[in-house]
Amino acid sequence: MAKRDYYDILGVARGASADELKKAYRAKAKELHPDRNTADPNAEAQFKEVNEAYDVLKDDNKKAAYDRYGHAAFEGGNGGAGRGGFQQGDFASSFSDVFEDLFGDFMGGRGGQAGAQGRARAQRGSDLRYNLRVSLEEAHQGIQKTINVPSSQTCDICRGSGAEGGADPVTCPTCSGMGKVRAQQGFFTVERTCPTCNGMGQIIKNPCRNCGGQGRVEKERALSVNIPQGVETGTRIRLAGEGEAGLRGGPQGDLYIFIEVKEHAIFQRDGVHLFCRVPVSMGTAALGGEVEVPTIDGGMSRVKVPAGAQTGKQMRLRAKGMPALRGGGLGDMLIELAVETPVNLTARQKELLREFEKLSEENNPESSSFFSKVKGFWDGMKN
Repeated sequence: MAKRDYYDILGVARGASADELKKAYRAKAKELHPDRNTADPNAEAQFKEVNEAYDVLKDDNKKAAYDRYGHAAFEGGNGGAGRGGFQQGDFASSFSDVFEDLFGDFMGGRGGQAGAQGRARAQRGSDLRYNLRVSLEEAHQGIQKTINVPSSQTCDICRGSGAEGGADPVTCPTCSGMGKVRAQQGFFTVERTCPTCNGMGQIIKNPCRNCGGQGRVEKERALSVNIPQGVETGTRIRLAGEGEAGLRGGPQGDLYIFIEVKEHAIFQRDGVHLFCRVPVSMGTAALGGEVEVPTIDGGMSRVKVPAGAQTGKQMRLRAKGMPALRGGGLGDMLIELAVETPVNLTARQKELLREFEKLSEENNPESSSFFSKVKGFWDGMKN
């Protein structure tokens, strides 16, 4: 079957310029790329036909020969296109153009020198994390703390440019500002980060002696941090722009402060509520009375103990807990009684307790209920 005219394949006139040929080739290659036409069995052959046509017409010498002799100019191996209608190396070069069109936005292939320079100037600094421990009292009241944060800061000498005297960086000669270089590996053209500028697209001829060309130096800063009322372990506070300085004058990152509330010797916390275990004497628990309990705000509250109170009995003090972090009032404090058994008794105390024990056999309802259940259990086992 006779081969189609190369100009017809690309859809251009014979007098088309190099730019018109390239534009037509890219449009056809994108339209006929096999990855975009998986259902069309002829797509791959048409795609190769387009590449063969452009491979010839983009080269001035081949184009002149084709214009004069047509397809016969490449028959018999005279500067021909080789097996399949194109040379592998030339096709890889041609294909890299359409590959950049198809995937350039994803791979960063577009943008050129100006884009690389923009990246170089806008490389954001890293975010920092600072772990801050506060007491339960501080979490209740809210507090302002001063912390020392080691981080990279903009160099005062070069004002972040990295160049001696604050001069601007120059375009990298290796990658021409692209930040990447291309290497041909057989059929494919592979892009890699430029080894000279490390992908920045720019280099510094005379690095600043203070920062070594980085545009930033290591410093420790003192920052004042406002710790709001009601913070809990795991609360995160963000300080925008207080992280590391960007490379070569880029914007600073953020500082994230993670709160850890230390355990308390008296109170245990559960969200906005507090628990406090309070010991009471046997006499107070039996007869009733009052006990004084501390509160997280540093005050003291009197709590009435009902007569006959048992260990584990809980009483609630309203609005004596922790404040909610984002408003919503105060939690409660729950008091749990722990009836205390006296130790190191004197002879007289022992005597009085034995006498009391004899007189109070009917005054222990929990014991009576328990042993009644035990008796029922044993009777059931016997039967």
